[in-house]
Amino acid sequence: MQIQSISLSDSLILTLLTLVIYQSAAWAQQKSKFIWLNPLLVTIIVLIPFLLLSKIPYANYRLSTHFLNALLEPAIVALGYPLYLQLQHIKRNWKLLVAILVLGVILVVTLSFSLTMLLIHQKEIAIALSLKSVTTPVGIIITEQLQGDSSITPFAIIIAGFAGGLLGPSWLRFLKIRSDIAAGLSIGAASHVIGSMIISKDNPYQGAYSSVALIICAVLTAFIMPLLMPILSVFFA
Repeated sequence: MQIQSISLSDSLILTLLTLVIYQSAAWAQQKSKFIWLNPLLVTIIVLIPFLLLSKIPYANYRLSTHFLNALLEPAIVALGYPLYLQLQHIKRNWKLLVAILVLGVILVVTLSFSLTMLLIHQKEIAIALSLKSVTTPVGIIITEQLQGDSSITPFAIIIAGFAGGLLGPSWLRFLKIRSDIAAGLSIGAASHVIGSMIISKDNPYQGAYSSVALIICAVLTAFIMPLLMPILSVFFA
């Protein structure tokens, strides 16, 4: 899609609109304590129909609000602060953490790929969905290398992030998981940055281990996927 010229006023309006929606949702969530009023989720839900009705191409919107994208880098770095606070404890248990996360990556990839193949038998889609639990840049690159459908990967990653961040803590409480370490690792391994950001607001200790999980799982997935995919493909040839 061709990018149209963007005026400074249009850029300011779209940027301001995005900030107003996000901050309004954040205020509403703080007042109501309603889990589904997550600011990022609400902003996406409001902006998509707005852009469609206004016939504003996404490429134009992204270019207009590029300043907001620049804030993602310091936001991700900020996730490292709770990690730093628990660094000594994490260093003492790093072997166990890596072993747990290796098992987690294998289970997530195997279950996602197998269920997708059983239901729709589309290998390209199955590869994309099996990478839903890593960060977007890593997921897209691995999907393309394995000849999967990289257009589906970002969508799957966003859904996994919100599902884990919003529903994960309630699900863990239902399972009577009381360990902050177990909760943090599970959310980070399943729901990457989005899940980690959500739980860090309420429990920095869980957020620290969630940050550990998302970083290690991204690295592990890059090594495990090329080895695991040929094995799984044999069962669905």
